[in-house]
Amino acid sequence: MTPAAQPAALQDVRGPSALGGGTGRFFTLTWLLSVTEFKLNYFGTVFGYLWSLIRPLALFAVLYTVFTRVVRFGGEFEHYAQLLLLNLTLYSLFSEATTRAVRSVVTSENIVRKMQFPRLVIPLSIVTTGLLNLGLNLIMVLVFFTATGVGPKATWLALPLIVAVLVALTTGVSLLLSALFVRFRDVFQIWSLVVLVLFYGSPVLYPVEVIPDGMRFVFFVNPFVPLLEESRRLVVDPTAPSVVDAAGSVFGIIGPAMVVLTVCAVGLWTFVRAAPRVAEEL
Repeated sequence: MTPAAQPAALQDVRGPSALGGGTGRFFTLTWLLSVTEFKLNYFGTVFGYLWSLIRPLALFAVLYTVFTRVVRFGGEFEHYAQLLLLNLTLYSLFSEATTRAVRSVVTSENIVRKMQFPRLVIPLSIVTTGLLNLGLNLIMVLVFFTATGVGPKATWLALPLIVAVLVALTTGVSLLLSALFVRFRDVFQIWSLVVLVLFYGSPVLYPVEVIPDGMRFVFFVNPFVPLLEESRRLVVDPTAPSVVDAAGSVFGIIGPAMVVLTVCAVGLWTFVRAAPRVAEEL
């Protein structure tokens, strides 16, 4: 066989990347998928969006009754009802968005196999949908605060900063989980357990003051501790201790900040690396 007749060597062809296709197309697709997901969540239901509000309110009613009437724990803290409702609303963004994002790439298998588009829009649209729900829920929460005598305060204007950090953490975790689930289907079961552990290991049901001083150094590695404590001080109780005061050192800010940055970096790196091979793994 002559050299000219020899078959060409096989070349590795990479699939669509996580970010390819242009910035405008990326944001347009993310928004389109987010709005579609938001509408589909309540399509055909009688109460529609109200279900997004009913779930945290029902959980709030049960937990508030238990911790103030049965255990008699919440009654020791001023504005405990408002604090509990705010914490549940914020944590629900993280828990619901990350849990749904785990399977997001796999459930989108049909379009992943057939269409060329930036893969990052799939988990990112799930987080954006959660953010839309959170924005609407927070309006109702702040109305409840005003009706029960907590509020409005100038410090409420800083709440978007808390939400921005929460969204960054949620996005990093969602990217990491959605990429890993394509190859390791146990990720969903593991994460369902981790979300439950984080719920009880974070100051959602209780203020940080109940944590023994000797455990606070380890406790404050959890990024939800400064997020929820700062939201408490800014929105519910201006006299509550700051993150630094509650932690006893500046580690109360540096430790969780490093965790958030690491999660975001690892999540983005993992997803970008896995995106071109997603269709082959499905």
